[in-house]
Amino acid sequence: MVFKPPMFYDKEPTIEVENPPAAELETRVADALATNFGVDASDVTVVADGTQITLTGTVLDGAEISRATEVAACVDGVSEVRNFIRSGGFLH
Repeated sequence: MVFKPPMFYDKEPTIEVENPPAAELETRVADALATNFGVDASDVTVVADGTQITLTGTVLDGAEISRATEVAACVDGVSEVRNFIRSGGFLH
């Protein structure tokens, strides 16, 4: 295999947006959920569609489902939260 240095015709490549707005918003919501003591968000997925956030996955109980909605809605830039999180509980 031969590795060649990238050639950009004597110009640096331009990156228009390093983190698209949706990815940035998803990251901020996921971080807020991960650092909130009222929600175990280890099995929660965050997807942004513009300023709308969709939450999916499982948590322990209904209180965590409600808390996840509250936390996500408080993140700057979120206009709506669609919560499809289910209560999973623990299997014994």
